[in-house]
Amino acid sequence: MMYTSALAAVVSALAAEAIDNTSKQAWQKLYRPGYADSGSLESLVRASGEQAITRMDADCWVYARLHSRLIPRHWNALVAKYSTHKAKKVQAIAALVPLIASPAPQLFVQKAVTAWAIPQMKGLEGKRSTDMIVLPAQFYDMNGWDLEANHERTRRRWRKGVSDVLEEMVGEALQEAERILNAEGVLLNMAA
Repeated sequence: MMYTSALAAVVSALAAEAIDNTSKQAWQKLYRPGYADSGSLESLVRASGEQAITRMDADCWVYARLHSRLIPRHWNALVAKYSTHKAKKVQAIAALVPLIASPAPQLFVQKAVTAWAIPQMKGLEGKRSTDMIVLPAQFYDMNGWDLEANHERTRRRWRKGVSDVLEEMVGEALQEAERILNAEGVLLNMAA
């Protein structure tokens, strides 16, 4: 299975993890003792002989590989930004909050990280999906994030600072994921 980019692989792998289906564990049948650290997805498929690999198998394999190889802050940044699995998204948000150095109060940082990971979605007020986290519109009002009532300009600067740090983490995580997935041979070589 080949992916067009690290972002495509990450999004696909995180989406596969959100599917509640026991068949998604089938990728583990490709595991061979002794190949765990050196075997790529391609070599595991070749070693399995005639056994075909499905998109779900590949996505779950990529998920497991990235989860084990990325440092926790990179993994959590990707999960918080791209996952649709409610519990894992919430756990990732909670893990990121203490990593953010900011002059803002802790409540503000917590709300800013949450708002970054779960952006406000227009038009979902009357029709909410059970498959995604939808926060009430008032959650995004920064007046409730700062109990000291600092100036609007200050709150906007704090929020941008938090967002910038998180986007930098995501960028670093995607670069590292690309390095890992290139080494595994699952990214298409775009240079022709």
